[in-house]
Amino acid sequence: MTRAIVTKAFCVGLLAASFAFAQACAAEDLQAGASDLSSSQKTVAPAPPAGRQPQGPKRADFLREPVSQNAQHLADWVVDSSDNHGLPFAIVDKVDAKVFVFDKEGELGGATPALVGLTRGDDTVPGISGRKLSSIRPNERITPAGRFVTALDHNSAGQRILWVDYDAGIALHPVVTTNPKENRLQRLATPTPLDNRISYGCINVPAKFFKSVVTPAFTGTDGVVYILPEVHSIREVFPSYYEVASHSPPQ
Repeated sequence: MTRAIVTKAFCVGLLAASFAFAQACAAEDLQAGASDLSSSQKTVAPAPPAGRQPQGPKRADFLREPVSQNAQHLADWVVDSSDNHGLPFAIVDKVDAKVFVFDKEGELGGATPALVGLTRGDDTVPGISGRKLSSIRPNERITPAGRFVTALDHNSAGQRILWVDYDAGIALHPVVTTNPKENRLQRLATPTPLDNRISYGCINVPAKFFKSVVTPAFTGTDGVVYILPEVHSIREVFPSYYEVASHSPPQ
């Protein structure tokens, strides 16, 4: 499902890979001696060297931004496993219609409501990027789930976008307002995600957010965009995923 991004200029009309792995960690247990030994005979865990503390699981820092449990868990896994390979990354939560942008260390740079594909689903319709906009049926307007290596570029109209899945014509970009009947700006402004499904598959964010958060985060570097599934399970989409709370990567 995931694909390496190739810098090309294309985006689907109104604007509508996978390499993932976990770094296994284990903690060594130091057991005390038998209870019948004197205190001087009991095994004592050595103190860590000065300046070093035992390391626990790493977690993403959402800076108190409201976040769904799935988005929190996925971001924690990205940081703990270093799945982003030292690159800035973004989490797209389709269910909550929200985008979170992080620096390479997993600290939140900004979050915003977003518009996503009209129809629920996690899989792109094969060959959709080569079809005319008018031929794309409502049930095919899907924002795919997965891990996407991404880069800033320009579409055919010269507008700056963040390519997510070039082959499927999916990008993260400033909200499109060319069709007033779609009320995209108004949809972004409502307090719930119930009306945020409108695009052909692309992720629309406020223009100010794209300029002040997305562009600085991904300028001069590749990045990774993680799009949470809404039909498949997280482990189906991200096979190396594990819950950082238990810190037990799959074997």
